[in-house]
Amino acid sequence: DRWWGGTGSGAALTFAVLVLYGWVPAVMVSLAVVVLVGMARRHRWRQGVLHGAIDVLGIGAGAVVLAAFGRVPSVEAPWTPGDWTVATAPEFVLVAAGYLLVTRALLWYVHAPRPSGLPTVARTALARHGLVAVALLGIAPLLCVVAVALPVLLPLFAIPLIALDSTLWIARARAEEQLRDPLTGLPNRQWLLERTWAALDDAERIGARSALILIDLDRFRSVNDTLGHLAGDRLLLQIADRLRAALPRGAEVARLGGDEFAVLLPVADSTTSATRVARGLVSALGSPLDLDGLTLVLEASAGLAVFPDHALDAEGLLRRADVAMYQAKRDRTGVEVYESKRDSNTPDRLGLLGDLRRALDACEVELHYQPKVRFDGQVAGLEALVRWVHPERGKVPPDEFIAIAESSGLMPVLTEYVLETALAQVARWRAQGLRVPVAVNVSPRDVHTPGFAGSVAARLARHGVPAGALQLEITEHVLLEDPQRAADTLAGLTGHGVKMSLDDFGTGYSSLVHLRRLPVSELKIDRSFVARLAVDNEDAEIVRCTVDLA
Repeated sequence: DRWWGGTGSGAALTFAVLVLYGWVPAVMVSLAVVVLVGMARRHRWRQGVLHGAIDVLGIGAGAVVLAAFGRVPSVEAPWTPGDWTVATAPEFVLVAAGYLLVTRALLWYVHAPRPSGLPTVARTALARHGLVAVALLGIAPLLCVVAVALPVLLPLFAIPLIALDSTLWIARARAEEQLRDPLTGLPNRQWLLERTWAALDDAERIGARSALILIDLDRFRSVNDTLGHLAGDRLLLQIADRLRAALPRGAEVARLGGDEFAVLLPVADSTTSATRVARGLVSALGSPLDLDGLTLVLEASAGLAVFPDHALDAEGLLRRADVAMYQAKRDRTGVEVYESKRDSNTPDRLGLLGDLRRALDACEVELHYQPKVRFDGQVAGLEALVRWVHPERGKVPPDEFIAIAESSGLMPVLTEYVLETALAQVARWRAQGLRVPVAVNVSPRDVHTPGFAGSVAARLARHGVPAGALQLEITEHVLLEDPQRAADTLAGLTGHGVKMSLDDFGTGYSSLVHLRRLPVSELKIDRSFVARLAVDNEDAEIVRCTVDLA
């Protein structure tokens, strides 16, 4: 239903009949106009009933004002122009005001999104419609005069009134286009931002939470490239229908563009409940889709941001949900909740990024070496742990500054620094007779960097360290972006004699088919399984099976 509603020029005819013959004929004319307009424009029957009821209440308000002035016109005793004087002009104005105020107020109340007012574009359109209605009601006295004096001329009013009504209808349609996605019919980004602002105002007033979920389809571009954009559009229509069907009560969905959608939860009980909704939406989109007899299964990634925990304004909430969504897409986790420590675009983290860059240039980042001890008590090797003591903030957690480096493009610089420092230390130890291998963590971005294997070999040669004295630790995430490139790089490293270790084993999402392509010589089972090894039989069984697998 169109939230601006109304019957356009029919208001002028209805008002003229009200003034001349009273509220009963006016109601009959109004309902007739609503029916005719609804049939011509193919309105839903509920919309016709709604607009008819609003018009009837407006007529009732006008009739009450007339009665207050002692005017009770009827078909038998009409209030004709011959009875009008200058003194009756205020009566016309007040009757018109009563009719307009009631109809406009009801339209606003019925069609405005709950629990707040209309978006800016909608308010502007409704205000303009009100001004047009005032102009149309100004024609009503002229209709009365012609109806009484020369009724044969009444049909001449049809052409200009219909033209004006059509112009108003076109203006309404254009206003709607500013708030709707033309393909799916869902609200667009502008509507979403306006509605989110209103929801945040309401949530702040009542001390509640609001949540925004951003959803992006994974590998949707391949559908367009393979089946064509028309097929992609039909698929988006099915996605929009699924989102509508899966929405919890009170939630609203919008299409932001491309294959990106957003769901607003005006009131969220908690971050946990909002996360549950996000997972339900992602799950709904993961069911098979039928496209011209072809069964497709799409995956989606969702990011969640909550007011007031993560942002205090609509734009901030949208941006932070976007950050979380890309984190979910990158890690293949399905749903992620925004975390400031993983967002490299906050002012605090941008400042920390600059400080980290300066610390690397000044060699202020340190390496601590943690022994790896065998059951017999012998040291099997050392693991290089990067540590940074900020001059003002003190010790910065490694997870925090490493995440900043990964998301900003500084990771290759950090990796080079760690490798250079570690190999220099290994060379010094070997000169003193200590021949213990050292393990260094490298990120997926490092592995996917062209020439990485060659640069590692060059550093080994420069420091005079044999390749067997270096072990590089990777995670399963290296396979998520480009499995073939990762396999080639790792093969190049092992070809030079560098040993590979798979870190955090058991927490990733790669299949064994992919894992067997990794030329690793060591598995490091994630601490979440090892920590309760002595008290949890399930964890013990997982570790036992992993050891057998290795």
